[in-house]
Amino acid sequence: MLQLKLDIFQTLAFTVLLIWLGNYLRNKFPILKKYCIPSSVVGGLLFAIIACVLYVNNIASISFDSKVTNNLFYCVFFAASGAAAGMSLLRKGGKLIFIFTILAAVTAFLQNVLAVGLGRVLNVKPLIALMTGSIPMTGGHGNAASFAPIAEEMGAVGAMEVAIAAATFGLISGCIIGGPLGNAIVQKYGLKGNATAEEIAEMEKASQKQFIVNKERSLKAVCLMFIACGFGSILFGILKKVLPGVSLPIHVLCMLGGLIIRIFYDSVIGEDEALYESIDIVGEISLAMFVTMSIMTMKLWQLADLAIPMIILLFAQVALMALFATLISFRLLGKDYDAAIMAVGHTGFGLGAVPVSMATMKTVCDKYGYSKIAFFVVPVIGGLISNFTNAAIITFFLNFCKNL
Repeated sequence: MLQLKLDIFQTLAFTVLLIWLGNYLRNKFPILKKYCIPSSVVGGLLFAIIACVLYVNNIASISFDSKVTNNLFYCVFFAASGAAAGMSLLRKGGKLIFIFTILAAVTAFLQNVLAVGLGRVLNVKPLIALMTGSIPMTGGHGNAASFAPIAEEMGAVGAMEVAIAAATFGLISGCIIGGPLGNAIVQKYGLKGNATAEEIAEMEKASQKQFIVNKERSLKAVCLMFIACGFGSILFGILKKVLPGVSLPIHVLCMLGGLIIRIFYDSVIGEDEALYESIDIVGEISLAMFVTMSIMTMKLWQLADLAIPMIILLFAQVALMALFATLISFRLLGKDYDAAIMAVGHTGFGLGAVPVSMATMKTVCDKYGYSKIAFFVVPVIGGLISNFTNAAIITFFLNFCKNL
């Protein structure tokens, strides 16, 4: 088998090519735009499928040096998301954060009930079935790698392989269903954001010189986001020493860094919408890069090891997440346009990862209009709060399944 390893610069170049390919295919096949499938998902997933075919046929194995750059883009995007939130948005988001926290916890609980309950019907051992629940779905690959060894220590042989494969399945599913689900909700209820894609295009055209062609503002936007990430990293190091038993993801602290910079900037210098537009652009570039990298490096051949009962369990999880987001999350979060975008975000991190939430939300917003509150609330829940609630729920179910 041919072994191909791309270095960090080759990886960056290849990522950009896949984004361009995704854009081309979206323009070539209108159905991709109609159902809000992001360019990063189109290009990244297409390559992941090709890489899988090459691998399983023993032709070539392709690997990338993407860890450092992917973390960088990941943190810069979240810093930009934090900087998008002003004090008015914080006040508005308080109630929604409380409601969404409960919804995310209930979802995780139901994912495990479904996994264990349906697993018994399909004669799958409880601890193995649990590896298709909230561990890989709400938790993603990180929780899969963290909790699967505990299940194996309890006697669940093969738990790691099942959990990692399930997390990969969830990631792909979240990429595919988020956009169409959001499109369906918006169309069904006749919702509309602050501006449609056509109106946004007109505004961008009218303000091109003010917002885009400004070297000083663009440089300031990039520098502020790097400072925000640096501040987030300092907070990350301090918390590790002060609270050694508590582990917060660094991207959440970078988001906090962006928020603090925004509040400080507004209070000392004053609001600068043109600067925030430039920061949004930095965030969008980072989003496209890290989502594409995350998807193109997926090892889809791991899914081939899943037996039919596991596949049934995973499709049941996708159905549960889609129904919950549509029938419950959307309604309880306000049944308005912001609620629709947050429901899309819920499917993203509910099936594996906050980056999927961000990518699918952005694609729906590109078509119907932006939702500031959604891009603030979803990362807070999916990237931070649900990590704590899900960990507690997983611990309960691990001990419960151990005794079955």
